[in-house]
Amino acid sequence: MFIFPFYRNGQGRKAPLSDGYLFSASPHVQYSTSDFRKGLKVQIDGEPYVMTECNFVKPGKGNALYKCKLKNLIRGTNLDRTWRGGETLESADVEETDVQFLYKQGDTWVFMDNESFEQYELDADAVGDGWKFLKDGMKCMMTLFNGNPLDMTPPMQVEMEVTYCEPGAKGNTATNVTKPATIETGAEIQVPMFVNLGDVIKVDTRDGTYVERVKK
Repeated sequence: MFIFPFYRNGQGRKAPLSDGYLFSASPHVQYSTSDFRKGLKVQIDGEPYVMTECNFVKPGKGNALYKCKLKNLIRGTNLDRTWRGGETLESADVEETDVQFLYKQGDTWVFMDNESFEQYELDADAVGDGWKFLKDGMKCMMTLFNGNPLDMTPPMQVEMEVTYCEPGAKGNTATNVTKPATIETGAEIQVPMFVNLGDVIKVDTRDGTYVERVKK
């Protein structure tokens, strides 16, 4: 029987997922191909996945096809699958909870459940590009599987201070011409030419794009 890997629980100890064995799922929601979208969490072969990309393809003959890329929420591995229109998938047996980012220690990010005050640890693979937008005390959404953390999602938009960029051009208000800028987390994003050092900007965490400059 397949054995799940171990994940750290809230007390910093390693705990097996679902008692170490493939979980026995409770009744799940059935998703049709018309429900397929980026971010949808589904179950394949008894394991939870999230859709990272889904494209609708209409061939000249036959049924429509849905070509999807998925990420295994336990292993972090990627999967390419194609489904015919009308086929179904079960929802993943996962839950999402509000957490607060506490601090980073080495290659570990520590979060706390806002209600139970239980602490969870995630490594770099689980945090992904989310580290670029994490500030101490920030509220995030964490995905749990049998009480163990799988990944986290920062707020859709965050405010970040620009800690380095080339000086902005006076009177240049165009947003289609950009330059690199470093924000307070150390991440680099593209910003309009008029953005200056010390400006606070709003960033879309889904793709790391500049949204607007925050008025002081």
